[in-house]
Amino acid sequence: MPHLLEFKNVTKVFSRGLLSRTSTTALNNVSFTLNENEPTIVTVAGESGSGKTTLAMLLLGFLTPSSGRILYQGQDIHQLRGDDRMAFRREVQAVFQDPFAVFNPFYTVDHLLSVPIDRFKLAKTKAQARNKMEEALNAVGLRPEDVLGRFPHQLSGGQRQRINVARALVLKPKLLVADEPVSMVDASLRANILETLRDMQRDFGVSILYITHDLTTAYHVAKSIIVLYRGSVMEAGDVDSVIKRPQHPYTRLLIDSIPWPDINRRWGETEIKAKEMDLADHSAGCRFYARCPFAMEKCKIQPPLFRLQPTQAALCYLHEQYPQIAPEKLTELLPV
Repeated sequence: MPHLLEFKNVTKVFSRGLLSRTSTTALNNVSFTLNENEPTIVTVAGESGSGKTTLAMLLLGFLTPSSGRILYQGQDIHQLRGDDRMAFRREVQAVFQDPFAVFNPFYTVDHLLSVPIDRFKLAKTKAQARNKMEEALNAVGLRPEDVLGRFPHQLSGGQRQRINVARALVLKPKLLVADEPVSMVDASLRANILETLRDMQRDFGVSILYITHDLTTAYHVAKSIIVLYRGSVMEAGDVDSVIKRPQHPYTRLLIDSIPWPDINRRWGETEIKAKEMDLADHSAGCRFYARCPFAMEKCKIQPPLFRLQPTQAALCYLHEQYPQIAPEKLTELLPV
């Protein structure tokens, strides 16, 4: 089966300065694959500093990996030239966190939507371009007559974010990177935007990489999930198994941070408590070692991924009775 996207043992290390010998590993040996003929929604979840946005910037080609390769339809994205590079730029689109920063306040909505159409020569006439804009706006639940011709300050945050989705959709992408797309939108509008993303995947065959710290939205929008902590995969699998039966101590702490509709249940009431972060460098071992209440001496050596069931794996020695799985085989756990 042809691969749309391959992350192959990708690591990204940032230097802390020209005169400093220290560095930060933002992403550590991450591998996964998206198949072209099986569009799906994969969540990449984790707290701030976990490497989520670094992963997105690498995928979009804005950053170069320190090691490993990123392949789009079998070609390294940093070696694409000419028509292949143009195709990648059109077929891989992004929706970012801030729906206000994308817009130039001096241009109308029409300009935001018409520029990509002109750039990629998707319409021969103004009438065709107008039809494409209207189709994209209707697809994200907006009436063209309500938004076309208006300036950004005349629109709500939810409208702006849906226009951002429409801008991506007008290009008929194969992959959409949605980086915290609802975190700055009113709660009442989040469901609409998430439903729009699900409709894109179902109706237009777009694979979506949904990046978030909010496991509640991840559960409702995605089919599978990858949990990151300090650049390493802690747990991965189908979203139902990981959210309902988390097996890594870090994932269990993340799940415990979700507010539950039960006034008798307080947040943080769990059988495990994270330790205070110490400043020691345990980069050679488990990235969660400094905070894990179950940390053992062996955790100072990087644990492998253990396959707990057909669609779930955890990077933790607590599960060493299970068979190991190589990082590049992680995709086998992610349902489509």
